[in-house]
Amino acid sequence: MSGTCASDRSRRLRKLRRLYDATVWDRWLAVVCTGLAFVPALSIMSVEFGDRSGRPADAFQIVLILAQTLPLAVRTRWPAACLAISGTAFVLHETLGYPMQFGTVTVYIALYSVGAHQERFRRVVAAVASAAYVALCVAIVLLGSPPLQSDFLIFYLLFAACWLVGAYVRGQRLQEAERRRLAAEAAAAAERARIARELHDVVTHHVTGIVVQADATQFVATSPERVVTALSTIGGAGRRALAELRALLDVLEATGEPATPVVGSVRDLVEQTRSGGQPIELVEDGDQPSLPAGVRLAVYRVVQEGLTNAVKYAEGRPTTVRIGYRDDRVEVEVTNAAAAVPVGARSSLSGGRGLAGLRERIGVLGGSLAVGEQPDGGFRVSASIPVGGAE
Repeated sequence: MSGTCASDRSRRLRKLRRLYDATVWDRWLAVVCTGLAFVPALSIMSVEFGDRSGRPADAFQIVLILAQTLPLAVRTRWPAACLAISGTAFVLHETLGYPMQFGTVTVYIALYSVGAHQERFRRVVAAVASAAYVALCVAIVLLGSPPLQSDFLIFYLLFAACWLVGAYVRGQRLQEAERRRLAAEAAAAAERARIARELHDVVTHHVTGIVVQADATQFVATSPERVVTALSTIGGAGRRALAELRALLDVLEATGEPATPVVGSVRDLVEQTRSGGQPIELVEDGDQPSLPAGVRLAVYRVVQEGLTNAVKYAEGRPTTVRIGYRDDRVEVEVTNAAAAVPVGARSSLSGGRGLAGLRERIGVLGGSLAVGEQPDGGFRVSASIPVGGAE
């Protein structure tokens, strides 16, 4: 099913690319301009230099008309070539004094196209085009047309304006491409950080429990029942870690991005940690509303991080998990009694990224996180999360 959907999506994308392909539109533009060039009523819209008209139309004029309009078919791909062919035909058409025709306006489009699409040698093309314009003006005057310097200046400014408009559009297009590139890089970095955060939250909690249980097993080696219990706890933690990792990797493979992982309830989490020997009291205040997936996951991660720290630094010490459901917020708090390990030693042990990732996760939802030592030497992790934070 997923393969069929991907195939349909690919076909739609190909159709859209063909529909919005610039080269296809350029070909139609060339065809339309060619047709309009042979409409007598539109000849008043043509470009005329000096007073050279008077030569009768002939077959060579048709060649010049086609040389001005047909190059538009490649104006996006080869804008300089389009301007060279169309501009040369335009110069010949004006110097030979052929009757006015609509095809001469294509010189405006060609100039715009060079400004908008020419990537290399832009200054060279601009210099050559300016020199060609000066040569055209001189030729018009030498062939008997009255020297109308003001008209020549106005036309030059008009031609330059077409180029500058194209250059402005090109600049905007480049800025948009750069903006999209930076946005894609930022999105990729955010996704990498999110994946790292999810992996940390999944692995650290379970591995910490495994390590603590494994270390404790050596002290109960003389009691087979306690050894069996410890090994059972280790195996359960390992299986749960594998299940969560497998679910997370399945999401990544299926969608390419880490959607909200499937996790158990806070009550299950407390029971799992309690089965490892950590005395935990769970206190829930208020009726639990229907929480968005992101808020529900954040609550779970706060409790998970608090219990992980308690097991790691205050093993066997009383721990309390409080969750209060308010009208618009969820208040979460995990506290544990003073640890046997001194505070200084605890600080040297803590170097993980769990709390930093948790603070970032809650900040995205519009909530706040507070972490620190208690006056009695205990440790407290608390968070306030808006119920509508995921929206």
